[in-house]
Amino acid sequence: MNAVVFHEHGGPGKLQYQEMPMPTIGADEVLVQVKACALNHLDIWIRQGSPAYPMPLPHILGSDIAGVVQQIGSQVDGVTVGERIYVSPGVGCGRCEQCLAGRDNMCRSYGLIGAMCHGGYADYVKVPARNVRPIPGALSFEQAAAFPLVSVTAWHMLFGLAEVRPGEEVLIMGAGSGVGHMAIQMAKLAGARVLTTVGSEEKIAKAKELGADDVIIHSREQVNQRVRELTQRRGVDVVIEHIGPEVWTQCIDSLAKGGRLVTCGATTGAEVKLDLRYVYSRQLTIKGSYMGSQSELWKAAHLIGEGKLRPVIDRTFPLSEAKGAQEYLLNRKFFGKIVLTVS
Repeated sequence: MNAVVFHEHGGPGKLQYQEMPMPTIGADEVLVQVKACALNHLDIWIRQGSPAYPMPLPHILGSDIAGVVQQIGSQVDGVTVGERIYVSPGVGCGRCEQCLAGRDNMCRSYGLIGAMCHGGYADYVKVPARNVRPIPGALSFEQAAAFPLVSVTAWHMLFGLAEVRPGEEVLIMGAGSGVGHMAIQMAKLAGARVLTTVGSEEKIAKAKELGADDVIIHSREQVNQRVRELTQRRGVDVVIEHIGPEVWTQCIDSLAKGGRLVTCGATTGAEVKLDLRYVYSRQLTIKGSYMGSQSELWKAAHLIGEGKLRPVIDRTFPLSEAKGAQEYLLNRKFFGKIVLTVS
C-alpha cells in the first residue's frame, strides 16, 4: 500500500510518500480502507519528536480516519465488510476499572491511533473493532474524518469538565481551530452566550455563522480587556483554552469570580506563569483535559448526524501532498479542518 511516513523526527520535509506493507489484523481488529484522514496539531508534535509519544520508526501519522471496512477479525461482531465508518481515535485497554466505567480516556494504557500505532496517512489502517462506528447521517468521508478528535475533546471540555449550563458566558479561544470551531457550536447549542477570538477580520463572519455572539480579534485587541467590556466588567464563567503561554494570562484574567478554565493544549509552549493569590482569592478552577470518552464522542456524532453540529473543512489535500498539508496547518490561516483524501 501507499503511505506517508517519516523515518526520523524533524520538519515537514521528513515526510515521505512511499510503499509500506499492508497491515495484518488481529482477531479483535478490522482493516479499514482509508478514504479521508484529517490533520491535527498532534501530527506536528509527533513528527517533530516528543517524549510523550515514543514510537518505533518509521511511523505513519493520522488519528482522524474515515473509510470502508475491508476485513474483520475472527472475534469481531457488529461490524460488516463494506460498511462506511469513522474511527474513534482514542484507545484504552477495554478491561480496567476506568474503561469499564466509561472513562476510557483515563485508562493507564490510553493512547491515540496515529501516535501509539500506525495511523491514517495511508491506503489502509488496522484499528480495534470497538473503535469503529457507522458514519452518521449523510456525511461525506471528508466530513466524517473532520470531526472525531476535535468533537470528543470539545465535548469533554465543555460538558464533562466545565459543566457549561444555559445562560452562562463562555470564551472559546481560536474560533478557526479544530476544537474552537466545534466548541462554539456546542456551547451555543447548550444555551450559552459565546465569545471567541480570531486572528483576522475575514474570520469574523465565519465564527458568527457557527454561533458566536461576540468575536475578538486577538491580533489587535487585548482579549481580557475586551471580555471585560463585553461582560460589563464581570468576566466569563468558562474559558476553553488550547494555546498556552501566548494567551494564558489573558485567559485567566477573563474569568469571572468562581470561573472555570479548561485547557487541552500547549501550541505556543509548555510553561505558563500563575499567581496563586489570584486563583484562590477569585475562587477559580483550572482543569486539564485530554480527549474524552467514547460515549462522549457518540453523543457528539449523533448531533452531527442530525445536522445540529457540523464539521467545517477549510481545505483538502491528496495523501501524496501531506507535507504541503502540514505546512498549511502551521501557517495558522485556516478555519476548520484540513483533510487528506485517499483514492
